[in-house]
Amino acid sequence: MASPLSPVAPLSPVVPVLLGVLSAQVALGLMAPLVPLLLVGGGSTAPQIGLIASAYSLGFMAGAMTAERLVIRVGHIRAFAAFAALAANATLLMAVVGQPLAWAALRAVVGLSAAGLCLVAESWLNGSADNASRGRIFGAYLVASWGGGALGPVALNAVPASAWLFVPAGIAFTTALLPLALTRQPNPAIGRQARMGLAALYRVSPVGLACCLAAGLVNGVFYALAPVYLSRFGYHPTQVAAFVSAANVAGLAVQWPIGLLSDRLGRRPMAVAVLALGLALALLFVLAGRAGMPVLLVLGCAFAGVAAPLYGLGAGQTNDRLARGDAVAASGGLLFVWAMGATVGPALAGAVMGLLGPGGLFIYLAVVLGGISLFTGLRIRLRGEVPRDLRGAFVPAMAEPALHAGLATPPPPPGGDGP
Repeated sequence: MASPLSPVAPLSPVVPVLLGVLSAQVALGLMAPLVPLLLVGGGSTAPQIGLIASAYSLGFMAGAMTAERLVIRVGHIRAFAAFAALAANATLLMAVVGQPLAWAALRAVVGLSAAGLCLVAESWLNGSADNASRGRIFGAYLVASWGGGALGPVALNAVPASAWLFVPAGIAFTTALLPLALTRQPNPAIGRQARMGLAALYRVSPVGLACCLAAGLVNGVFYALAPVYLSRFGYHPTQVAAFVSAANVAGLAVQWPIGLLSDRLGRRPMAVAVLALGLALALLFVLAGRAGMPVLLVLGCAFAGVAAPLYGLGAGQTNDRLARGDAVAASGGLLFVWAMGATVGPALAGAVMGLLGPGGLFIYLAVVLGGISLFTGLRIRLRGEVPRDLRGAFVPAMAEPALHAGLATPPPPPGGDGP
């Protein structure tokens, strides 16, 4: 048994939650490349695939706004079981229903369920964390979230892409409810999450708001439509799966170094660097479609690595300028902005791909990244940087940005209210 001073001790009460998150993320990670690959094989156009990807994000946004009502009503364990079962049912139905319109509706249900699962997991973890253990618990959740997303696509290396793979994805969702259903831990308390309006967030930090919007417009599109881009250039589904898995690992690995640099150099200068590098990589992708998988794999990992911290940089920039006590309300507003971008982005990018071909995906990404980069550079000239001693610690983003602000939001910086 771990001693109270052991690094493992704070994790013991939350192991069932982490196992549930890992299993659910394996299912979501498998479906991320599987759905677009099957749609491409079935003759769907890029705009249709983009709309189906947007349906998932729309469902996630709806779940983020409504799921807490069910959690408050029936408790964490029953709510988690309900969301996992709902996701499993929608996933299994995709194995027997082949119409793209039906898939859009089912993906929206999966998105809503994913938001509910995240809310339950994060509020449970937040209730189990104190100042001494919060970092270890958050780090374990980060690994489970991104790690499951990287493991899921591996199934495509063992089995050809087919609707049959929705069955193991559904099983993974069902398996996710078992650790919590069998735990002896009591339900933690949950309070209603406040949300700061977009106008108020813009007044606090225009760059923070823009970076969170960019995270939705870029990351949601990249993971939803990169499999389409690769498929259009003739790459095998196993290569697509390896690409998605490697991108997830890169997204996890790069966040801490970039976060440390942003703590030292400032959020906005780091955001400009990340956005500009992402722009350059997107333009390289436009030219590299037939360069071979090794080249695309390197570019994909680099792009995922610079795009993944966008939400963390935006949230950090906003938190650095907040008055004490406003972090929870701001987190709800930033999540809503991210979800807006993740909902609109795939539909827009799919339309661009329909007009310009596969390379249109990265032309879209280049335009978004270039526009946000210019905006951030202008804001740096108009407003000074937050002093280093008043910055909070950088918080890496999950595979889906945190729904429960208390888990991911650092304590207010020393020195009272933000500038």
